[in-house]
This record gives sequence, structure tokens and C-alpha cells, in this order.
Amino acid sequence: HRRFDFRPKTDPYCQARYTFCPTGSAIPLMKEEDVIEVYRLQAPVWEFKYGDLLGHLKIMHDAVGFKSSLTGKNYTMEWYELFQLGNCTFPHLRPGMDAPFWCNQGAACFYEGIDDAHWKANGTLVLVTTISGTMFNEMAQWVKYDNETGIYYETWTVQASPDKNSTVWFDSYECSKFILRTYQKLADLGAVFRKIQTNYTSIILFSGEPIYLGNETSIFGPQGNKTLAAAIRDFYNPFKPHQSVREFFVDLFKIIDRVILNHQFYLFYNLEYWFLPMKSPYLKIIYEEVPLPVGSKASSGI
Repeated sequence: HRRFDFRPKTDPYCQARYTFCPTGSAIPLMKEEDVIEVYRLQAPVWEFKYGDLLGHLKIMHDAVGFKSSLTGKNYTMEWYELFQLGNCTFPHLRPGMDAPFWCNQGAACFYEGIDDAHWKANGTLVLVTTISGTMFNEMAQWVKYDNETGIYYETWTVQASPDKNSTVWFDSYECSKFILRTYQKLADLGAVFRKIQTNYTSIILFSGEPIYLGNETSIFGPQGNKTLAAAIRDFYNPFKPHQSVREFFVDLFKIIDRVILNHQFYLFYNLEYWFLPMKSPYLKIIYEEVPLPVGSKASSGI
């Protein structure tokens, strides 16, 4: 996943249905001698809206919790979409604009408190390691860098087949990937993780070797490829915000038709368009183990 020099300003056209990080605060500076407990947090996506529904499908949201032994204060840190998931996954087709318009950014959110009931009810709240105040402060510096340079949310993982060692064409970049990067950073700083099973959700598309198509300018600009531009717009057309249940189902069948019968998917990744020659089983939601990390060799003496 490409790193960027800065986070672009958000366009006023992009409106979030739920405010991003409403109670967010700056990450505090911890005393070096503090001992901080680190918790793995996981619950079904959109639990506040649908209850445990998505828990049965194993579509989970991940976060990390911290508890300071000096102050007794708890904190939660997570990474999610600024304008909700639909906007990160599909673009808007705006009148008078040739190119699909993307409202896609993801970012870290840090706030005081851990909502124990939320994480425990249908999910997980479990201690994974203990770190010093110094390690916490170094992690906070890293979060700032990670947040300023890793800005686009990516819903899909794209790989060649369901086999364990299959080629991964594109990796997703979402809430669980941020948590995994955070754990890895802590391990590199010297944190030792407990031996417990940790599972994460991935939404995988299966495709033959992707074909590079170009960027917004080369496809939709004045010298662009009109036929390709029309094909991409046409592909994204069914994924618009829906007016009625009936229209939603009509569009859903169009999507299935396109992806499965025509073996087609157009992916927008790191500001570039790719064509995916889709193949069976087309799409899978998996919930699989990713072990907690072990520190890098360089830091084992810390």
C-alpha cells in the first residue's frame, strides 16, 4: 500500500452519515515509568445499528485499548472510514463530471474510555501485552506518521485463488490492518505478546492477473480513452446510494451479473484503475487467524 506525503483536504461534497471520531482527543504523553495494559478489542461492524447480525457473518471491527496503571485511565484507539464504508468502496457518479468521484479516506481515532459493554457483549476484550510509558509514547509518534501517510481506505483483498499460499494482487487497508501494524510496532519496540488466538475478517475477491488501466487523467481526461471511461462508469452505476428496496435488488442482480457472468470488476487502488478478470469463487468473506507478532531481530535486545 502506497504512502502519501500528506492527507488531502476533504471535499465538502463528501458528507458522513455518522460523524467521524466525535469524542476524539490527542494521544496523551505517558510517564516513562508507567505500566500500560494493552487490550485487543473486536465487535461486529455496525453493531449499534444492526446488533449482532454482522457478527454471525463474522464481519468484525477491530480496535486496541490501553489502561494506565499510574492514572487508572482507559483509552481506545481504532482506525476507520471518514465517510462510512460505502463511500470507501464505491464512487459517486456526479452529473457533469466524467470521472467517478471518490469520498475515500480512513484515519485513526483516539479517545478516553473503553466501552466495556460494547466490546464484551458480542465480541472480545482481552489483555494481549503490557508496555512501558516510553513504549507507548514511541508508538504515539508512529501513529502520527502512519496516519498522515496512509490515508486511503481499501475494502478488498484481491488474490489469485482461495489457496493458503495464493498470490495476493492487492492487499486491503482497513481497521484490522491498522491494529496489526500497531501490534507489530509494539513488538518491534520490545512488547511481548501473550499466546492467544486472534482472528480477523477479510473480504476477498478472486481474480486472474490484474490489468493496469491508468489513472483518472489518462482515462477520463481530454486525451482519455472514451470507451474505457464509459465501461468504468457503467460498471459503477449500480453501486449508487439507493432510493428504494426494489431498486436495490434490481441493482444487486446487475452487480452479480457483471461480476460473475461477465467475470469483470474494476478496482480503484492507490488512485489508479485496474481491471480484474474475476474467477470462481469470485468473492469470499473469511475470518481467519493472524498470530500476534514477535519483535524484529534488531529490537530483541531492548
